[in-house]
Amino acid sequence: MFNSLPPLNAVRAFVAAARHQSFTIAARELHVTHGAVSRQIKTLEAHMGVRLFERQIRQVSLTVEGLRFFEQADAALRQIAAAAQLAMRQPPARVIRINVRPSFAVRWLIPRLPDFVAQYPGIEPHVHTSTLPPDKVTDSFDVAIRRGLRGWPASLQVRPFLEDEICVVGAPGLLDAHPLADPSSLASCVLLWSKTRKDDWDAWLRRAGVGPIKPTSQMQFDHVHFVLQATLDGLGIAITPISLASNDLAAGRLRCPFPDLTIPATRYYYATARDAVPEARYFVEWLESELARQNAD
Repeated sequence: MFNSLPPLNAVRAFVAAARHQSFTIAARELHVTHGAVSRQIKTLEAHMGVRLFERQIRQVSLTVEGLRFFEQADAALRQIAAAAQLAMRQPPARVIRINVRPSFAVRWLIPRLPDFVAQYPGIEPHVHTSTLPPDKVTDSFDVAIRRGLRGWPASLQVRPFLEDEICVVGAPGLLDAHPLADPSSLASCVLLWSKTRKDDWDAWLRRAGVGPIKPTSQMQFDHVHFVLQATLDGLGIAITPISLASNDLAAGRLRCPFPDLTIPATRYYYATARDAVPEARYFVEWLESELARQNAD
């Protein structure tokens, strides 16, 4: 069948000329010369063994065979163009809905998401944040991540994820200007803390063997990621889960003045919804690989 196909460039030139009843206008449409259109049509007529145009001075018109061929060829070229557009169209994105707390989203998940997107370019991670436990969130999700085992729907299989600790952090410039010799010297600092983790300072000070202290000042924020931003800006010394400060600690934007003094933090867990999209498994596999990479560092 394909051996009987006429040259497609010649068919394209013929269809343009037949549509306009003019070689000149067809040439302008195709960005070629009048002579090139004429030669293509002669080639097509030779291939088919029929005359397609009646040629007169400054005028051309279709023969009966030319009109019959034009009706079919024009439709065929349009179909080819439509097929090409369909093939070039991007497939619809596959979406994974990930439900996490705001601080975990900002400080742990989002900085690492470029790696997931690079590995799975056809999948869009949609990050939804909530401070509610998974069994209370109103938006559906494919994967949820939270600290601890409380507040999970009984229908979900919850898996352990990230172990964590609490530490003290400060901006390098602030710590260089006001070195902390020991935990008791925190009394001369502005202490930063989150109302969602209001007991962390007391627990850490007990672990450090320091009684209650009266700092120079204190600043409270709604979430840990606000606390860490204030710490980066040099407003004071913060108490924070290491997981949420890990990127800034690794990059040297924050420093831990007492690296050997930490207290345990509740572990993170994750679960996949029962009606999760199939692509959720790729995100879970990526989570596990990130955990393995972090533990290896």
